[in-house]
Amino acid sequence: MGCFGRSRKSSKRSEINKEVNKDTVKIKKTIGGTSVGKSDKKDDQTQTSSDSTKVSPYRDVKDEGGGGVGKEDQLALDVKGLNLNDQATGKKAQTFTFQELSLATGNFRSDCFLGEGGFGKVFKGTIEKLDQVVAIKQLDRNGAQGIREFVVEVLTLSLADHPNLVKLIGFCAEGDQRLLVYEYMPLGSLEDHLHDLPSGKKPLDWNTRMKIAAGAARGLEYLHDRMKPPVIYRDLKCSNILLGEDYQPKLSDFGLAKVGPSGDKTHVSTRVMGTYGYCAPDYAMTGQLTFKSDIYSFGVVLLELITGRKAIDNTRVRKDQNLVGWARPLFKDRRNFPKMVDPTLQGQYPVRGLYQALAISAMCVQEQPGMRPVVSDVVLALNFLASSKYDPNSPSSSSRRNPSFHKDKDDDDKRPNLVKETESEDQ
Repeated sequence: MGCFGRSRKSSKRSEINKEVNKDTVKIKKTIGGTSVGKSDKKDDQTQTSSDSTKVSPYRDVKDEGGGGVGKEDQLALDVKGLNLNDQATGKKAQTFTFQELSLATGNFRSDCFLGEGGFGKVFKGTIEKLDQVVAIKQLDRNGAQGIREFVVEVLTLSLADHPNLVKLIGFCAEGDQRLLVYEYMPLGSLEDHLHDLPSGKKPLDWNTRMKIAAGAARGLEYLHDRMKPPVIYRDLKCSNILLGEDYQPKLSDFGLAKVGPSGDKTHVSTRVMGTYGYCAPDYAMTGQLTFKSDIYSFGVVLLELITGRKAIDNTRVRKDQNLVGWARPLFKDRRNFPKMVDPTLQGQYPVRGLYQALAISAMCVQEQPGMRPVVSDVVLALNFLASSKYDPNSPSSSSRRNPSFHKDKDDDDKRPNLVKETESEDQ
């Protein structure tokens, strides 16, 4: 949703199209020309989409001869409709006809329904020619998100190739139908495993939580440091982190992604978009989007993983509804840290690991963006925590004074600087 709920449709369409044009031209210049990392064959899925502002209406477009527009040509027309460059787009993604996707889902049967978001409904299906189970997102023609998000998603994921990002299999842009096709991932989103668990469902253990945090950070690092041009995600949250086999995390939903600042520029000025509770306060107040805006959102997700609380929880008393607002006073004294851990862990966590994870989260959600760490430092620190496996059955875990990390004595010298900084602050 918008940073403060569902956003109004802007009346300044020309300004929005100008903003979209700059982003898409930058992105498309790299298609077919810039390597974006080693190929990875792991499969991905997306499930739901965040609410956003619909940028422009669309219609069933026909060519001058009266015939239907080709499936690839329609994407180009979407780009033109937003006053964008005529360059070919999305060439790395396959194109599907609406008939193929309708067949894959049994005409979008109710028993194939997976979920719903701002983009529209999501269905499970099987593409016969690929012999592959997929997740298909269908644009809600009356919904909040529009053609801009569809185009940006295709462009961004056509360039991306990383095990911690969803892999777009293809799309359909036929008439007034807009659909995105991803690899199906049966474990759903992180939100499904963290909040409002049904009775009998086992909560995530500490090791799995750190594995998910580290993987999500690596996906963000790819967007910030390895994509050409670099991309600001702008919608990092638990519902957009999907889980594959063995809880492999993948970032999804790139409809709000923006090309980041380059050269001597420090930020990108844009409309405030994102999700309330995850949106960095500096971005929300000024509209100045930076890579540190994503770091703030990541800090909120890490805090959710540690505490089990939602970013915004209206069922709690007013002063505790905002997760960061609740956590900030507690960050000041590490004696509060055990009070912050998710009670469903039932005390099965490493004390030292908890302190380090909370300290990393506290750094990420600093009010001043300049005080937040860069993503590469976050990745190093979380990779360390994820590799330091906690064993609840080890002798040291019986005492809450000692962390149950399995490591050699020399490992202290191998700790990332960010981890060492968190420990020095705890002394």
